[in-house]
Amino acid sequence: MRRRANPPPRRTIALVGLMGVGKSSVGRRLANRLKLPFADGDVEIEAAAGMTIAEIFASMGEGEFRAGEARVMRRLLEGPPIVLATGGGAMMNAETRALLRERADTVWLRADLGVIAERVARRDTRPLLRGRDPREVLTGLAETRYPLYAEADLTVDVGEGSHGQAVDAIHRELRRHWRRKRRAETKT
Repeated sequence: MRRRANPPPRRTIALVGLMGVGKSSVGRRLANRLKLPFADGDVEIEAAAGMTIAEIFASMGEGEFRAGEARVMRRLLEGPPIVLATGGGAMMNAETRALLRERADTVWLRADLGVIAERVARRDTRPLLRGRDPREVLTGLAETRYPLYAEADLTVDVGEGSHGQAVDAIHRELRRHWRRKRRAETKT
């Protein structure tokens, strides 16, 4: 029996989660699998500002960075479907959360804090971690952000496996999610 080809996603697939969980790396691979364009929210913010995130934090502060992040998220979410790797703090903005609910299927990429801390400690490019213990910072961020990440449509544990395994798990959960949505639509 031949399997029907899956139709392309009608909505953006937005990956949410803490810094270092793999949203960008996994997102690129997921976009290839789904044959969608990929956008990295942090890269888009840097392009819009004409400076790195570290420079934005240093010269304008976190508040201005977050305002710019919200503008960039709005622009990306109002466009055609893409796979979007959001910044770790994007879900903290109520307008961005509402837009994500309205325009995207959201996937919380969750991993053990120890695994994430080990990943982010490899590079000194994250302003929220400069001169601080990564595990301590991530624990604090998890306390405030996990309840908001939990609002995502799907939660996929990505742990220590390969990026390919993470893409497989996300794709499997998205297909289930889309089937449930189609069944719900046909019942109404």
